[in-house]
Amino acid sequence: MNSKEKLIIFDTTLRDGEQSPGASMTRDEKVRIAKALERMRVDVIEAGFPIASPGDFEAVQAVARAVRESTVCGLARALEKDIDRAGEALKEAASSRIHTFIATSPIHMQMKLRLSPDQVLEQAVQAVRHARRYTDNVEFSPEDAGRSDTDFLCRVIEAVIDAGAGTINIPDTVGYNIPQQFGDLIRNLIERVPNSDRAVFSVHCHNDLGLAVANSLAAVMNGARQVECTINGLGERAGNAALEETVMAVRTRQDVFPCETNIDATQIVPTSRLVAGITGFAVQPNKAIVGANAFAHESGIHQDGVLKNRETYEIMRAEDVGWNANRMVLGKHSGRNAFRTRLKELDIEFASEEELNEAFARFKDLADKKHEIYDEDLQALVTDANLAAENEFIKLVALKVCSETGEKPQAGVTLWFGGQETRVTASGSGPVDATFRAIDSIVKSEAELQLYSVNAITSGTDSQGEVTVRLEKGGRIVNGQGADTDIVIASAKAYINALNKIIEPGSRAHPQV
Repeated sequence: MNSKEKLIIFDTTLRDGEQSPGASMTRDEKVRIAKALERMRVDVIEAGFPIASPGDFEAVQAVARAVRESTVCGLARALEKDIDRAGEALKEAASSRIHTFIATSPIHMQMKLRLSPDQVLEQAVQAVRHARRYTDNVEFSPEDAGRSDTDFLCRVIEAVIDAGAGTINIPDTVGYNIPQQFGDLIRNLIERVPNSDRAVFSVHCHNDLGLAVANSLAAVMNGARQVECTINGLGERAGNAALEETVMAVRTRQDVFPCETNIDATQIVPTSRLVAGITGFAVQPNKAIVGANAFAHESGIHQDGVLKNRETYEIMRAEDVGWNANRMVLGKHSGRNAFRTRLKELDIEFASEEELNEAFARFKDLADKKHEIYDEDLQALVTDANLAAENEFIKLVALKVCSETGEKPQAGVTLWFGGQETRVTASGSGPVDATFRAIDSIVKSEAELQLYSVNAITSGTDSQGEVTVRLEKGGRIVNGQGADTDIVIASAKAYINALNKIIEPGSRAHPQV
């Protein structure tokens, strides 16, 4: 680092990002993403909300064990039971933080908490003091600060800093603020709170008005030195401030920002693709930094300018954020050692030699279908295998599809379901529709299809297709994913994966439900 101040990057993909409907991640998936964030040199990884469920507790605990270089954080309401659960989950972390919060806006205090301002203040202070029993690294957030009374915010912040909070996070919980207003708020709080010099001020902005990154950067210009963000801007409702946009704005405009980050930007695109693959939330092509078109030029004028001098139309180099970097190409002649080595470089490890052998066999099957296998293919292969192993109440045994011009498509599906194999043939408006109808006639789930999405994992006509299916039943929303070089088979895998989650007995509740 040079003489500039450090901007702390706090990633909450595994916590707030998981609150996107259908984006719940397994423990192993959270660990894979956490390891990718660690490679990116993210300062703080918020791994989850341990009190939310036994599954979330186990995931935070697993991340705390796996990550050694970044600080691992657990979220807790300003309640002793929440804080105790977070402290227990983080016990084995090399560096831990407890992030506790309570709402401070009038509407939240009156309508949600039904507490007076004095009661909220007292509970906030008690929560910070209790969290200090587990770690010296305590963060406090006045939820819905963007709509809170500034005088009351000052009272609360001063009190929790005195109680031991080292980070004060100011959330724009509902994405209500605009940049100048939010920047002014951060500056006023730092100036007015007498002990503000004893804490790092942070921001956590939601994107309801499309201003999450702009608000975060305005806060940085006014003294905030931590930004809470997510990969791909993932998060509930319209999402959170995108990590990649925040980091690259600060890095690209060092002439403006008085701080810089420790982030290894070359890991941004690989991590973006990993998160998109695991959550099933595809990245739009024109998404800044990580979208497929982010560095593409269609206009002849632009193309001519870039060929003459890249900086005529590009303010960043694609290679700097990970495009076309770290892409070892494997193929059907690649051996087990090359396969194992590349997976290890991607922080993908297997519990036993048997699991490695099974993965290698799947790799060879894929290599017979497509000529070159990239990192994205390997990530999808492992994700697909994990999905199949998670909950196999329903298994795809066989699929045969007939689709020809002038004829109604038909699909013959054989499933293992209810302890036996059943084969059904159905017709539909297309091969995927026919396949889904055939599966429905066996399972009879009565779930409603809310989303069907197909994305190519890599380029080329032999690319694997990655399919995401979102189902809703009884107010519960789940995502299913599947990948294959055959789009119809990938679709069947995704649909069955979602159905397995819908019918899974005792499946865990969504975070914060």
